[in-house]
Parts: sequence; C-alpha cells; structure tokens
Amino acid sequence: MSDESEETEWPQPRGNPFFVGHDAAEMALLDAWKSERFPHAWLLSGAKGVGKATLAYRFARFVLSGGESVDQGGLFGDVERNAVAVLNVDENHPVFHRVAAAGHADLMTVRRTLNPDTKKIRRDIVVADIRTAGRSLRLTPGEAGWRIVIVDCADEMNPSAANAILKMLEEPPPRTVFFLLSHAPGRLLPTIRSRCRRLRLDALDENTMTLLLERYRPDLSDAERQILGALSEGSIGAALRLELDGGLALHTEIIDLLAGLRDFDVAKAHALGDKLARSGGFETFVWLLSGWAGRLIGGVARGGAGLERVPGEARAMAVLYPTANLAQLMEVWDKVSELLTRADRSSLDHKQVVVSAFLSLQTVAITNQ
Repeated sequence: MSDESEETEWPQPRGNPFFVGHDAAEMALLDAWKSERFPHAWLLSGAKGVGKATLAYRFARFVLSGGESVDQGGLFGDVERNAVAVLNVDENHPVFHRVAAAGHADLMTVRRTLNPDTKKIRRDIVVADIRTAGRSLRLTPGEAGWRIVIVDCADEMNPSAANAILKMLEEPPPRTVFFLLSHAPGRLLPTIRSRCRRLRLDALDENTMTLLLERYRPDLSDAERQILGALSEGSIGAALRLELDGGLALHTEIIDLLAGLRDFDVAKAHALGDKLARSGGFETFVWLLSGWAGRLIGGVARGGAGLERVPGEARAMAVLYPTANLAQLMEVWDKVSELLTRADRSSLDHKQVVVSAFLSLQTVAITNQ
C-alpha cells in the first residue's frame, strides 16, 4: 500500500476540492484561525489515507486566498458554524490553480526526494529537504503575507531532518504555519510533538466511505465497494489504492490459502509469491494479511464477536478459531509480523517470505485440529 500522497488516478490532495467526514477537524482549524493566537505548528495525525494531506492543502488554499469566506462574503461577520462553506475555495480561484499545480510561492511541501545517485525516491526525508524549505522561509512572503509548510509525512524524517525541523518550530518565522502529517505520531520526537497543536483525523465511517467510493469508483459494484470499505478500515486512500493494485482479487487468493491451511497447497503459495515478486504487490499483500489477522485476533479477544467484518473471511478464520486460543494466535502473528516487516525493509526474498508466513500460520491450524 503506497502513501496517500503518491501520484494516483484519483484527485491528489493539493488539487482535491472534495473533502468530507472530518467536520470537527475543519471547525477546530477555523476556530483557531478566528482566535487571536493561531498556533504556528499543527500535527495532523491519523491512519494513512484518511484525508490529512487533503485537509492541510484545503486550509492552505483558504489562508493563501486571504483567509475569508469566499461563498458568504466578509471576514466571518455572520458566518454560520459551517466549516465546509467557509474553508472552501472555488476551483476557479487563481490560488486553487496555483496550489494544485505546486506553483504557489508561499506554499512549501516537504516530501521524500529523488536520490541523485540511485535515481530512486529516498526512503527518508533528509536534512537537505528541510533546509530547502528553511531557505525559502528566509525570503519575504511573495503573495499572501502568510507562508505554509506541509511535511508529508513527518514519520519519514531521518534523525537529522527531525532535528532541523525542530529548530524551525522552536524559532518559527513570523506568519508561517507548519502542518506535520503523521500516521504514527508516537514515533516523532517528544519535543516536536510538544511544539505542535494536535489534531487527529479518525477513520471514516461506513456512510462516508460509501459516498467517496461512489464518487471515485462509480464503475464498481455495491458488493465490491462494501468489501473495499471493510478492507480499508475507514481509509479512502487505502481503499482506492487496494482497488488500483488488484486488492480485491488478491484478498480472495489470500483467503483461499488461509482456508486451506490444514491441507496446505504449497504450490499455490509459491505461485502467489512469484506473482507478487513480478507485480510488486508485496506491500498490498502485507496490508491484507495484517488486516485479516488483526480482525481475527480482535474477534477472538471479544469472545468471537464480529469475526467477519469483511465478507468471505469467516471460512478462513474458522480454521484457527475456536480451536486456537488468543495467546497462541498472538504469538504466531508476532513472528509473522516481524518477518513481514523485515522483508519490507531489507532485501529478503519476498516470495519466500509469503510462503513462510502461511507455513507459520499452518502450525497453529495443525496443532489445534
């Protein structure tokens, strides 16, 4: 599963005018803006793909277009508490176009950049990326009087980059707002977290996911949208990426293999591993298998309640539950999870890792027959 900010077939955060499901977060930004002391740094947290970047660019457009209500006129005079109406900037507005085209002088986005030696995108945000933004901040604002810096995502900063952004947060330039996007804020330096106002975006509810999938993927059937919504755990970015990466078909393959653990077809597992190695779908495999395991363990912890939140998974879960207890499941999954994580971060053979993951789960299925 790729990051929410990578290039995709659906509207990118910097040019997406459609934002739903996070009214409270929008209102928190609006209320802070209307106050006399607007925080200079915000930590937007939440799962990948729930809308953190879309909200950051939405608010950036609002500020860079003057910080006024375009639809209702005036600077918050008698505006109702409707963040959607107030924060919205019309798609025909010049600022909207410049932000969408990454051409606004007062908006800087810090992301992983191309390594000139390997010609590949780096795994981390490096200190040079932060310093590039810092040099821009030393210049006079070009248009709006405010500058916006979006770090997408802050979890990817290496230690040197983290220390560089910390210095900027400690002595922020005037009329500058930082948005640090984070999927796992606990991994950030405590000193960074303490200098930001926290704003969490929760998982999207079922109705919102249905609305968004109907908008972005009208060609899908209702059943396909239901499965995608359940697999993505309230993340529209994850749902769209899963569909683009063939996640629906891959989920069926994974469930078939899991359902046959007691009479495991090693050849099918090898064939799946070969396909993932060729297609580059290992990250999607990890997402789907991890999600299934999380739902299984969570259901067992609740005494079997809500085991099948994703249609079709019950037959695979029945192989391990109720014969296996919670401790056994957690122990084997810890081992599988560690294997998957190491494979994703190193040069381990992904095909062999796929097979090993299923074989590890098979030991529980066989032991508890």
